[in-house]
Amino acid sequence: MHTSFSIATRGPGLYEFTREIAEWVSGDGLLTLLVQHTSCSLIIQENADPEVQTDLRAYFERLVPPTTDPAMSYLTHTYEGPDDMPAHIKAAVLPVSLSIPVQNGHLRLGTWQGIYLFEHRNAPHQRHVAAHLLLDSFID
Repeated sequence: MHTSFSIATRGPGLYEFTREIAEWVSGDGLLTLLVQHTSCSLIIQENADPEVQTDLRAYFERLVPPTTDPAMSYLTHTYEGPDDMPAHIKAAVLPVSLSIPVQNGHLRLGTWQGIYLFEHRNAPHQRHVAAHLLLDSFID
């Protein structure tokens, strides 16, 4: 089974889409997700306390600042804005695909885990995540 999910972003941050995925999966198998962009990431992270998402965003902004920061003066890919190349670096460091077991039609996530698109660009975007569910019945 395969489909895609569309996630509208409003700038940098974490956008949870666990519920949409959970409504789509069925059976037993392995779900693979792939974000089809080079300036955002996919992560599994705590979904109980929003401060976790705030702190993650702040950490990565300090780790990889915009190209206007003097520490980033060595970057040459700057014509798409000061947030573009840093977004590519963040996407190179963080995962762009995830594998999640599915059992009895349920994602085998932990109690406080959610699936997030981590937007690294400042402008709003429409992001697309390809999903492929390989059902155990097709493996046997």
